[in-house]
Amino acid sequence: MTRIDVPGRDVTGIRAQNPGPFTLSGTNSWLVGHDPTWLVDPGPALDDHLEALTGEIEARGGLGGVALTHDHLDHREAAPAIQERYPDAPFAAARGDADVQLDNGVRFGPMEVVRVPGHAPDHVAFLYGDAVLTGDAVLGEGSVFITPDPGALAGYLAGLRELSERKPRIICPGHGPLVNDAMAKLDEYVEHRLDRERRLIAALAAGERSVDELLDDVWDDAPAILRPAASVTLAAHLDKLEEEGRLPEGVERPERGW
Repeated sequence: MTRIDVPGRDVTGIRAQNPGPFTLSGTNSWLVGHDPTWLVDPGPALDDHLEALTGEIEARGGLGGVALTHDHLDHREAAPAIQERYPDAPFAAARGDADVQLDNGVRFGPMEVVRVPGHAPDHVAFLYGDAVLTGDAVLGEGSVFITPDPGALAGYLAGLRELSERKPRIICPGHGPLVNDAMAKLDEYVEHRLDRERRLIAALAAGERSVDELLDDVWDDAPAILRPAASVTLAAHLDKLEEEGRLPEGVERPERGW
């Protein structure tokens, strides 16, 4: 278990011991405020992680509520166990069975919700003062895959830009270390997506049409183990070009359902 104290803010992270290619060093759960505290992304259902969360919750004066940035398993699996231990604490999510449905502008405890779809259709971020808890919309290192969904990539870029408009100073990500220059990281993430789009358009203009050709050219920096994720993101980029009427004929589309 790794504890992450956010300097100058009443926010503490507990990193689960579930490292991997997609979880990096593990999933970060965040506790915001005192008397009570508010838990964002309970994380995986690992006994030591649950015990660390419970200890921090008790030290912070009890639990005000539990919220998800999105419902991927590595962020939500421990939620039922936390709810069992704290049955009076409301559960908040952007989809599914929840006490509070999250959407743009909704407040949950001391936090404000900003929708950032893309990595998942239900993805949101939480603003707390000048800190933003970004889940998998922005990581502490590397980039994220975008799940194909109508308007997914355009919605993701819009969400990143809305976060930029709020001028946060520090990012508490779902995976990886704290980001101390939030604005630079948000700009980097937007530019990264736009650069992929520029490279994809150039590859299509050069006559490339197959998934393998496009991945080899545009996602040439993706390690083999992350190639399936790159394929998912390619599908989202192709969807965006099609939505904008900029996709040429005869382009092979990645298989759905990864």
